[in-house]
Amino acid sequence: MTITYICGNSLYINLTNRCSNKCVFCVRSKHDNVNGKDNLWLDREPTVREIKDDIKRRNIADFDMIVFCGFGEPFERFDDVIEVAKWIKTEYGDVKIRVNTNGQGSLIAKRDITPEMEGAIDIVSISLNSDTAQKYDALCESEFGEAAFWGIIEFAKNAKKYVKQVIFTVVEKVTDPEEIENCRKIAEECGVSFRVREYIE
Repeated sequence: MTITYICGNSLYINLTNRCSNKCVFCVRSKHDNVNGKDNLWLDREPTVREIKDDIKRRNIADFDMIVFCGFGEPFERFDDVIEVAKWIKTEYGDVKIRVNTNGQGSLIAKRDITPEMEGAIDIVSISLNSDTAQKYDALCESEFGEAAFWGIIEFAKNAKKYVKQVIFTVVEKVTDPEEIENCRKIAEECGVSFRVREYIE
């Protein structure tokens, strides 16, 4: 079972395969990995203890960042993400921690989770990918329908109060140039950063 894996100069944590989206472009519909070697499909979700033990076997000093991102939405296990992130900060000092998310954590938890990220999460990278609720729903097929898009916008606005950096991202080849510019404007209006991500074949 792959709990932690390396991609670039970062250590990634794969703690669930559950996701509130069924994105038509999702890499897991094509591959069982993102780094060419580690199978990210889980037979079961690892316990918090197993996650910590797997992190302990790594030399954290080798990595620029620790990232919660696997074959699912990390905030499906929000409480566990925060517990592990705080433990990392205590155990290893001021390690930079990022979460790659679909931005639906508060919808999933049925509460505003953003205040609980303060002091635990440094960067939140949110997949936006479309400039309207209708397009987002067609592309990402969220269990929350078109409400997911507006939930993401609210999540980003709230999250920037509690974490150092919030980033909206779009995937090239999935989002057309006009949409990309519209998404950039949405990011500016929300007061967050913006990045175009590479499409994984």
